Amino acid sequence: MIALLPMLIIMPLFGGVVIYNWSTRFDNLLIAKVNGELTIAHEYLTGLKARAFEKVQALGASAAFLQASEAGQLPALLERQRQDYGFDFIYYISPEGIISPTSGGAAPAQPERWPVVQRARAGEGGSEIDIFSAEDLAEISPDFAARAALLLVPTKAALPTTRDRENRGMIVHTAAAVSAGEGTLVAGVLLNGNLDFIDTINALVYPEASLTEGSRGTTTLFLEDVRVSTNVRLFENVRALGTRVSVEVRAAVLDEGRTWLDRAFVVNDWYISAYEPLIDSFGNRVGMLYVGFLDSPYRAAKAQTLWLISGGFLFLLAFSVPLFLRLARGVFKPLENMVETISKVEAGDLSARTGLTDTQNEVSLVSMHLDSVLAQVQERDQSLREWADELENRVEARTQELSAANQRLEATTKQLVVSEKLAAIGEITAGVAHEINNPVAVIQGNVDVIHETLGPAASPLKTEFSLVFEQVHRINTLVNKLLQFARPEEFAGTAGTHSPDEVIEDTLPLVQHLLGKVKINLKQDLACTKDVAINRTELQQVLINLIVNAIQAMPNGGTLEISTRDETSGVQISISDSGVGMPPDVIEHIFDPFFTTKKAEGTGLGLSITQKLIDRAGGHIQVESREGQGTTFSIFLETTGP
Repeated sequence: MIALLPMLIIMPLFGGVVIYNWSTRFDNLLIAKVNGELTIAHEYLTGLKARAFEKVQALGASAAFLQASEAGQLPALLERQRQDYGFDFIYYISPEGIISPTSGGAAPAQPERWPVVQRARAGEGGSEIDIFSAEDLAEISPDFAARAALLLVPTKAALPTTRDRENRGMIVHTAAAVSAGEGTLVAGVLLNGNLDFIDTINALVYPEASLTEGSRGTTTLFLEDVRVSTNVRLFENVRALGTRVSVEVRAAVLDEGRTWLDRAFVVNDWYISAYEPLIDSFGNRVGMLYVGFLDSPYRAAKAQTLWLISGGFLFLLAFSVPLFLRLARGVFKPLENMVETISKVEAGDLSARTGLTDTQNEVSLVSMHLDSVLAQVQERDQSLREWADELENRVEARTQELSAANQRLEATTKQLVVSEKLAAIGEITAGVAHEINNPVAVIQGNVDVIHETLGPAASPLKTEFSLVFEQVHRINTLVNKLLQFARPEEFAGTAGTHSPDEVIEDTLPLVQHLLGKVKINLKQDLACTKDVAINRTELQQVLINLIVNAIQAMPNGGTLEISTRDETSGVQISISDSGVGMPPDVIEHIFDPFFTTKKAEGTGLGLSITQKLIDRAGGHIQVESREGQGTTFSIFLETTGP
């Protein structure tokens, strides 16, 4: 179970989550791609309408239009401009409502019924998508109506209908006021069967090599749900004009007015599709603009990737499961042997052994250690029997030792007087520390209240608040260190493992202000690679005490050198100064509590506390000093690993 659980349960679950997340992101990427392509098509159609309006507006404001109107040659001018601009029809409505079409052309009856024409006659104008009935198209030209007519092709998944033809036309309907309200120019472009228009959009949306191999991009313009202009193929060389959109897409886009971004069935295959509704000048949804690309190549690539992942996992499973089972047997077989041996020992057979001698794995080594321990137990059992015979001799020896201890006790009595004084000072120290903690707590609390009250407004003062919090914490730490010296038995603490180099780097900013007061050249040679077992704050306190003493020993400036190096079983930290140095009689007492050479400036506790902290961490501290040449403190701390 232990061997197979990761491979048969955890890995499949993890793989399933990864594959599901990748599959979802893959699908979302395709949807995002087709959404961007729909945006391009939408912008092109919007630009087409804007350009049509600009052309009509420019024609109405031109001198040629004014001259042709005055000379009675307006129909001929309109016919030339229609051909130049690519309009299917264009006509002029005078302020009196008289319609003047192009030469040889006509215009629909009552053009004012379209809102876009109404706005132009009011002086605004614009370009919209409008639907012209078969009668409207025939009024312009019978050929025009014939161009728009399409036979409906039965389409899979489309809404059932009894119609067999689509005779209406989708028109880019443009109207602009002429010369500040002196009539209206109206033009239109038929989009039914307009393959140049749809192919241009498709070329913009899907340039060459923009899709994966085997896929193809398609673009379509719908009149309601009928494809009136498309490059979707019904057969190889037959465009799917007259086919219809699926029921699901029609309901979402035409009925609900939503943009469709999803897979959709298009004529005879599935496509990653994007549809958006088209709105006419009346504000009604009259059609759709569609772009999309064939889904099957992407599905095939996705399936191939999933098969590769699954095959790789199965291959890994077939290779690793037998290996893990073999490794598991190598672990549990020796464990069973050890359990059997321990049962024999519990039954009284102290000579029982596992007998394993293989040193190729850790479990066998543990088994060998168990045999060694059992041998020691057997030897100690024999030794206990021998020691029982010597018990009376040992009692006599202990009695003599107690007599000697009484003599030492008398010698220690003198030291108790000094200890009593230190205890009294410790009580005073604890009281002072308590009185310091109270205002510090008030400061801390009020700063917290200020910070919370300011809320987001405190962000510009983030650095200042951080400094206040750090300094309050520093006061608390210093007070606690003083209490540790006064009452060490109440502060056992827990030692972590820390890199001396990192602690030194963090400590130097705390004494930087002292280095700047005099011209002290700081040199660092931090070369240790091991961690030491000591409380980080305590190590910082030790470093601060030694660095401050070194700075104070160089009142006129000098060189402060801090170095670390790896030793065989630990790390050595050295702090050297080029200061005044110390005579031998001072060196003998520098670690005594309350001994100081700084008169009123010192307390005599710094080096005493330093020695206690180093001793508590299992290390030791040494000092070398010569008068006039400087002092070096060397700290040795044991490491936590190889």
